[in-house]
Amino acid sequence: MHRLLVATLPILFLSACATQDIATPTASHTASPAQPASAQWLSDVRAISDAGENAQRREAIAARLDALDLTWRKAPFEAGGKAGVNLIADVAGPADAPLLLIGAHSDRVAVGHGATDNASGSAAVLALAERFQRQPLKRHRVAVAFWDLEEEGLLGSKAFVADGSSKPALYVNFDVFGWGDTLWMMAPAQGQSVLVDSSRVATQALRLGFSPGEQYPPTDHLPFLRAGWPAVSYSLVGADEVAQVLEAYAGKKPRTPAKVMRVIHTDQDVLDQIDAQAAVRGVDAVERALRDWDANTATGAPVTTTSESGR
Repeated sequence: MHRLLVATLPILFLSACATQDIATPTASHTASPAQPASAQWLSDVRAISDAGENAQRREAIAARLDALDLTWRKAPFEAGGKAGVNLIADVAGPADAPLLLIGAHSDRVAVGHGATDNASGSAAVLALAERFQRQPLKRHRVAVAFWDLEEEGLLGSKAFVADGSSKPALYVNFDVFGWGDTLWMMAPAQGQSVLVDSSRVATQALRLGFSPGEQYPPTDHLPFLRAGWPAVSYSLVGADEVAQVLEAYAGKKPRTPAKVMRVIHTDQDVLDQIDAQAAVRGVDAVERALRDWDANTATGAPVTTTSESGR
């Protein structure tokens, strides 16, 4: 997750939604996903976070894509005087179908292991790739992307958008998806109401909290939105963390700092912080939501939005 200096952050949310729908679970729920799903997700987080530098993290992701027998490619780029490499993989669906692109950044900062930020998000994308490969969507083809140099200013996703050759019907981003009982969704005010509604229904079915809105930290959905390309982003956090994070990004000092703000970009960003069963429940919810969105999107045509939330 690209963390800017707090002094610059109040600008980010001047155009944010006035209201935020935060639904918390109505009762305690401890049902676990199937053990193989949580075990595989945790294995992917471990492989990426233990790999070392960013190039080795990409190698760990590529090895998992190979294990899934998915065709992938490197997409080198140069931006801001830096060189990086995105990974792109085709998952399922006919080539002429509208594209659903699902992505996360694979790079990390120099401290910690980047388990939460963002091996967790990368593992969520790998989990969805496996699921949509096994049971493809009916109206969209699916591809997945792993962006490099997000921590240097969203450079990998910016390079992809600047290339302009693969405009998706929708881009779905994952950043910080390692624990919690609430699915936090960046949803522009204009467009994507179908997916917001589908996400709400899915989280209610799984007894997860749900918090959609434009207020959200800057991450790889932004280059898509700034180009007028449809995009959303998901995080999984504790219910109380949403307001705490937004206070911090608005230049305020929350009484209790959010866990995510105490973990990411520090030496505490290690595997011990991760809750695999919670994360897979979140992946379950997003999978349900995307399948419902696919079924209820008649043409798959992109919904154009000029929102630049989080800018």
